Formats: sequence, structure tokens, C-alpha cells
Amino acid sequence: MSTAATSFIMIYLLTLLLVATDMMPMSVAALIGALFAIWIGLSYGIFTYEEASGFIDVKLIGLLIGTMIVMEVAYRSGLFRLIALYTIRIAGGDSRYLFIIMCITSAAVSMFLSDSTALLLIAAAATTISKIMDYDPVPYFVSASIMVNLGGTSTLIGSVSNMIIGLSAGLSFSDFVLYLTPCELILWALTTATLYWLYKSRLKEKKAVPSYDPWEGIENKAFLIESAILLMIFIGLFVMHKRLGLPPESVALGCAVLSLAISRVDPAEIFRSIDWETIFFLGGFFFIVGGLERTGILNDLAYMFIDMTGGGTIFLATALLWVSGLASTVVSNIAVALTFTPVIKELGLKNPVAAWAALIFGSNLGGAATPLSGVVTVMALGALKREGFKMSLGEFAKAGLLTTFTQLCFANLYILIRFGV
Repeated sequence: MSTAATSFIMIYLLTLLLVATDMMPMSVAALIGALFAIWIGLSYGIFTYEEASGFIDVKLIGLLIGTMIVMEVAYRSGLFRLIALYTIRIAGGDSRYLFIIMCITSAAVSMFLSDSTALLLIAAAATTISKIMDYDPVPYFVSASIMVNLGGTSTLIGSVSNMIIGLSAGLSFSDFVLYLTPCELILWALTTATLYWLYKSRLKEKKAVPSYDPWEGIENKAFLIESAILLMIFIGLFVMHKRLGLPPESVALGCAVLSLAISRVDPAEIFRSIDWETIFFLGGFFFIVGGLERTGILNDLAYMFIDMTGGGTIFLATALLWVSGLASTVVSNIAVALTFTPVIKELGLKNPVAAWAALIFGSNLGGAATPLSGVVTVMALGALKREGFKMSLGEFAKAGLLTTFTQLCFANLYILIRFGV
């Protein structure tokens, strides 16, 4: 192995180590890694400065920023809070029924909102109802974080890793629904049942629900209605974008402009709410992965997968599912997606959909295995702490590891049935 290749591997591993151990913000770690990657690449003639500037996927950044703006405007209108409060009312004071509805709502909301925003929304609802009804908040918070992580798996805009994989694979919004939604819906039911089994002893008896008006906190109903209409247009265009000949990033950015136009909020506030941490992490990591790809390391990794699995598509998909799934329990799923997308391309599969589906499931499902696997689990524990409840890392890991293992096993079975049998 050449010195340049060894250097890029070290840069990649050290960047992941900094991110996994929280020694510094993940964006800073990726930017430092990018700085060294560019320096090594230029010094050894791996790529030119012009070639390096092409490593950044502008389409992905556009899709990400556009989606963030649309969802932030909808969030500020109070639309998602209204849906959550009506969901709580439907439960009618039954803690068990409320638990199941909270799980399903958490997953459904995260199909369109970022994981962190979805958790903040659900956490606010869980805090409110646990105080009013005097319910133990731990089952609701833990389950919400696990279901939020699960919920974004089946849509192109459900998670950043999905956007990375979707654009690389050429999968449309409707392709995600076609290939992944049947499995996703069963995973919702399976995970909810698993979590209910874990926490049923901590769910209290039914109580009368105090009267409250879900519309009480809505300051501008016209803005909410306009946001709801625009959100439906946004989703509709994503479903139809392939037939209309519109790239997904153009749909996201176009609807973002419309969202800013109808918003009653200062655009500067919307821009400040964008998750720039993720965007800069992506930007930095593009250079690291681009350098790895130019040295031929990812090509060697692709051949390793072929040798390990005998070249069979289903065996490859199974290996990708478990390797990416286990990796995403300790490393950001964004890093996992960025690492494996060029590997799948190098495999040269005639029908790569099974491999892409495996990577989507693996990179998403591992994100809630432990308290430190992803941002939503950290946020859930932080929210519990603020409410005066302490929870050990081991207690959370018990729920996270059990549900993650269950999800990966079923996803593996689904891939075998959907693409192999």
C-alpha cells in the first residue's frame, strides 16, 4: 500500500474517532480531516485543486438546504405541534394507547422533519402529557428517540444518509416508497410491540384527560394553512418529480423559496435554524472520501466484499446491511453512507437495488442502538435529565440494542424475500 493511501486511511479513521468520541464538533473534525486530505492529495499528485473542488456534491447540499427550509417554516407555523396535540387527545387518557400512538406519531413525523426537530417536537408533547397526566416519562422519551430514528428510513428526505444514497443511486422519492415502505411499516409495528413489551409494567392506568385546545398556541391560522398546503405540494412534487423531469434538489429549493415567501418569519431566523453543522460535516467528509476513492482503496474494499460473498447480490446485500448497521451504532450514519455509496458503485452490479436498500436500512437502523449512537438518543437523555429523571446508559442500551437487532434481522429477511427469493 502506498504512503498516500495509508495517509488517507489514517485521516479517515482519525476523523471518525474524533466524531465518535465527541472530542470536538463533528463539523470541525470533518473540516480538519478535509484540510489534511487536500494537502496530502495535492502533495502526492492524487488529484488537482480543480478536481478536489468537484468532490463536493452540490446537488445533495441543495436538496438538504431546501428541505430544511421547507420543514423549518412548517414547524414554525405550528402545524406539527397541532398534529401531535390532536394525537394525544385521541389517546383519551389511556397510557398504553397513548404510548402506541406516540410511537407511531414519532416515526411518522420524522419521515419529513429532521431527526433532531422531530424529537424536540415529540419531547415537548411527551413532557406536557406526562406532567398533566402524572405519567412516567421514561418509556415515552426512550421510545420516541428509537421511533424517530426509525421513521426516516423509507423516504428520500427522511434522513441525510437517505439523501446521500438516493442521489448516488438515482432513486426517486417514489422508488424509496416502492422498495422500502412495506418493510418500514412492519418495522414500525414490530418495534412498537417490542418497546411496549419492555415498558408495559411502567405504563399507568387510564386517567381522565384535562380539557385543552390544540389550536390555543397557534398565533396565525392562515400561515398554518398555507404551510400545510405548501407541504402537500412539496411532497406531491417529490412523488412526481421523475415523471415531471425535475431533479429532487430543484423541487426542494423551489419549494424553499415559496416557503420563505409565505413565511411570517424573518428569513434570517430561518437561515439561522438550518443545521449548518451537518452541512459543513458533509462538505468536509466529501474531500476525505474523494481522496480515498482516488487512491483506489474503496475499489479494493468493493473487491473484498465480492470475494467475501462470492459475488452474489443477496449475499452482498446481507453483508452491507450488517456491516453498515453495526458501523452506524458507533459512527455517524452520514459518514457510513458517504463511505459505502462509492463502494456499491464500484461493485458494478447489474441490479444494485438490493445493495442500495441494504445500505439505507443499515445506515439508518443502527443510529439508536446505544445512548451515544446518534443525536436523537443524546437529546432524549438530555431532555429526561432536564425534567429531573435520571436514566443509566445501560438501561437505554437495553432497549436500543434489542430493537436495533430486531430491526436489522427483519430488514435482512425482507431483503431476502423482496429481492432474492
